Order: sequence, then C-alpha cells, then structure tokens
Amino acid sequence: MSEKDPKTSQDLTVVVQTLLQQMQDKFQTMSDQIIGRIDEMSTRIDDLERNISDLMTQAGVEELEEEIKVTETSGRA
Repeated sequence: MSEKDPKTSQDLTVVVQTLLQQMQDKFQTMSDQIIGRIDEMSTRIDDLERNISDLMTQAGVEELEEEIKVTETSGRA
C-alpha cells in the first residue's frame, strides 16, 4: 500500500469528503460558466433581434405589412 492509502475509517471519511468537495467545486465552476454563456447568448439574441428589426424598418417591410393588413380588413368589411 502507498503512503496515501487510507488506514482508518476516519482517513477514509476525510478522503471521501475531500473528493466530494472537489466535485462540488468543479460542478459550481461549470455551472457558473454555463450561466455566463447563456447570459452572453441572450445578449447576442437581443442584439440580433434589434438588428433584424432595424433592417426591416429600413427595407420598408413594416409599412408593407401594415398596407396588407389594411387591405385585408377593408376587403372583409
């Protein structure tokens, strides 16, 4: 056996607690990274939506959609 092998149940408990703490720390780090990436992606999606809206406005798509709605509603009356 090597010097680091647990010799008593107390040693084994310490080893298990240490491993569990390391696993919890790694999980927390990964969780924080995932949340950070989700926040970043959310910001990118918001920017993309804003850019698409601006492009639609520049292209006159919104005006065309309004004209179509007006034509549809006046045609039904």
